[in-house]
This record gives sequence, structure tokens and C-alpha cells, in this order.
Amino acid sequence: MDALLADPAMLGLALGAGALVGFVLGLVGGGGSILAVPLLLYVVGVESPHVAIGTAAVGVAVNALTGLAAHARAGTVKWPCAMVFSAAGVLGAVGGSSLGKAVDGATLIAAFGVAMMLIGVWTLVPRAGEDRPDVRLTRSSAGELLPRLVPFGFLAGGAAGFFGIGGGFLIAPGLMAATRMPLRMAVGTSLVAVLAFGATTAANYAVSSLVNWPVAAAMILGGVAGGVIGQKASSAAAARHGLLTYVFAALVIGVGAYLAWTGI
Repeated sequence: MDALLADPAMLGLALGAGALVGFVLGLVGGGGSILAVPLLLYVVGVESPHVAIGTAAVGVAVNALTGLAAHARAGTVKWPCAMVFSAAGVLGAVGGSSLGKAVDGATLIAAFGVAMMLIGVWTLVPRAGEDRPDVRLTRSSAGELLPRLVPFGFLAGGAAGFFGIGGGFLIAPGLMAATRMPLRMAVGTSLVAVLAFGATTAANYAVSSLVNWPVAAAMILGGVAGGVIGQKASSAAAARHGLLTYVFAALVIGVGAYLAWTGI
């Protein structure tokens, strides 16, 4: 059972995969599990799509915690918005992950790829109004923000659970749509939800013995270093207007097209 076993070569590949996942999480706050699932399947050598999804959820959740600490120190986390979004999303993630386990693995991967491409294109669509870097969830703004944060969070959590991912590629655009915070802040804030959704999904898959724990541990170790480097790169890229948005969209669309083609 590849849910239980991993040889030294497999663990070495998982270490490198974790470093790449952590770097992407630190850079754009999402896309870590987008890369983790195909890396586990086609590079590390995990055979079952469901085991790859469960293992990725564990690694991404822990790596998100590392990235979150760095973004918190940089002051790019909108904590009240993150908590409301995450709480609504955890409810969606429970139902979504239960449904995802019942779907054929190849079908799940193909649907994952199509969803990624759609989100990537949507990220590039110009938004009405200016960014609001000073947006805050307070008593006075709750009437405006809560009706947007809760449904966006629930839907993002449901999709994250269904596809077995942290969901950063859904969360950052969702936060931007709900609050109009700039991508730089959506990146940091999204990691709270990535952690919450990933942990919820990982627990659901672990109950069904669909996690390769040695591989997950190797991914986590690699992700710690990758996350620190990615957060520094994110700070540098923020000085160039719009660069993170294009990097994020290109990553999501490119990997999504590959996964859709592979799944089909």
C-alpha cells in the first residue's frame, strides 16, 4: 500500500517537492497543492490519486503555517477577514472532501485542472473599483463585508475539500472579490484559510487511511526552507505592480491545463 510505504529515493523526491510547494505558497499564497498533487503522482511516485490528494493536504497545511508566520511578521495578514472566511470554509471543506473521496481519481484530477484554468483566467479579468489596502472587518464594516466573506469562504472551502487541496488558488481571488484587498495582502491572508482547509481535508482523508505519512513528513521538511525563500521573493515582487497577479495566473492556468489533459 503506497499509503504506508516510501523508499529512500521516494523520500528524497518528496523533500524536493516539498521545497517547491513551500516556495510557491510563500510567493503567491496559493498553488502549493496545485503543484503538490501532480508532483506526488508523476515525480515522487505515489500511485493512487486519492493518496496523493490526502498526502498533499497534510504537507500543504503544515507548510502554510510556516508561510503564515512569515507573512504575519510582514503585516500582510488581515486577521478578522481571514477568520470569518476560514470558519465558513471549514464547513464547506468537510462536505467537499467527503464527496471527493467518492469520485473516481482520474475524473477528480481532470475536474481539478479545468477548475484551475477557469480561476486563472478569472484572476486576470479587470475588477471594478480600486484596491482597498486599508480594508478591515469591524462593526461598522461588517454589514458590507460579512455577506461577501461568508459565501465566498464556504464555496472556496467546499471546492478545496472536494479537490483535496489547501485551496489557495481559490482563496486569494475569493478574498480579493469579497473585500477588494490587493493581491499582496490576499496572499498573506489566504494562508490562514489554506491551513484551515488543508487540515480539515487531511483529517478526512487520514480517517480513510489515504495519507502516506513518511512522504508527507519529507514534504513538510522541504517546505519549511522553500516557504522562507518564497516569502522573500514575494516581498521583492510586490514592488513591481501587477507582477504577482500574472505569476499567479500563469501558474494556475499552466498546471491546470496539464492536469486536465492528463486526467482526460
